[in-house]
Amino acid sequence: MLKGHATADGTAEYAKRFPGLPGNFRPMLGNSVSSIGIGTYLGDPDVETDRAYEEALTAALTGGINLVDTAVNYRFQRSERTIGKVLAELVAAGKLKREEVVIATKGGYITFDGGVPDNPRAWFEDHFVKTGIVSPGDLVDGSHCMTPKYIGTMLDLSRANLGLDTIDIYYVHNPETQLEVLERKEFLRRISQIFEFLEGAVAAGKIGVYGVATWNGLRAAPTERGWLSLDELVRIAREVGGDAHHFRAIQLPHNLAMPEAVTRANQIVNGRKTTTLAAAKPLGLAVCASASLLQGQLSRGLPAIVSEAFKGLATDAQRAIQFVRSTPGVDVALVGMKSAEHVRDTLATAAKPPATVEEFMRLFQAPDEP
Repeated sequence: MLKGHATADGTAEYAKRFPGLPGNFRPMLGNSVSSIGIGTYLGDPDVETDRAYEEALTAALTGGINLVDTAVNYRFQRSERTIGKVLAELVAAGKLKREEVVIATKGGYITFDGGVPDNPRAWFEDHFVKTGIVSPGDLVDGSHCMTPKYIGTMLDLSRANLGLDTIDIYYVHNPETQLEVLERKEFLRRISQIFEFLEGAVAAGKIGVYGVATWNGLRAAPTERGWLSLDELVRIAREVGGDAHHFRAIQLPHNLAMPEAVTRANQIVNGRKTTTLAAAKPLGLAVCASASLLQGQLSRGLPAIVSEAFKGLATDAQRAIQFVRSTPGVDVALVGMKSAEHVRDTLATAAKPPATVEEFMRLFQAPDEP
């Protein structure tokens, strides 16, 4: 287990090693964090994909990307284990220090161990029900569990997979899934229990901060069943952790095809409607944007207005990433990368300064009249 965690001094030293990436590093949670993070969601649960991720992670961590995002269920734990292997090797070789990188993972979904077992139901019964980790009524939508016992088990499993004594950011994974079944009052009771548990995990040194990683919850309208209120979540964090609570990060999809984080006023803070991104900073929340390329769908075929707004970039993939990392309020644009070549192409975006607000806003302006 690697000791320590990301620190202000460590991440600042890391940033100094990459003078050719102007504007790439920015303050987040007291650290200097790259504006692009590497994601590890996609791919088959096999050795070939493990090796591809090893190359991509090595290229990213030695090339100027110091935030890695994963989850215990990604590729049935194989993504976490691959990250742990690469981190251990780079640290042992003196090419990286633990305090230079921010590692984020998530818990909430049921996961198998390395692949799908021959009898998934029997495997689940043996590993989760008979052991008492999951009780009747805990499971929602057949795959999601949000109890302190389950989250605690997943947290310790992630720490073992990653080989880390402390995980920098720990997310409750898609908590809005619970709202598909539960009434909001019961959902808030469960999230309060989880936040209380995670405050204890911070005190025990297992995590640095915690948050929620969402898909629909922070993009939905308040009238939708799965909507999440940041003001409500922060209030619960204060109730269980006081003003010095550690609910400090959120993750949501944000890209050219899913811009609700900056276009939909679905949050209410101090009695005023505002967007999720505008609400996050006053509430003390760091923001990581997932699905920057929408699983590759935005890597080609973008309209001409995008290349006109983001000049000096060679590919549509770079322009799509530039949109996300340049969005006011976004700290890190997460990009799934499974090859060193993809990392190099992405780092070409990081070599450019983020777009100015004026350049960014061109995408939201009506075209000139003929």
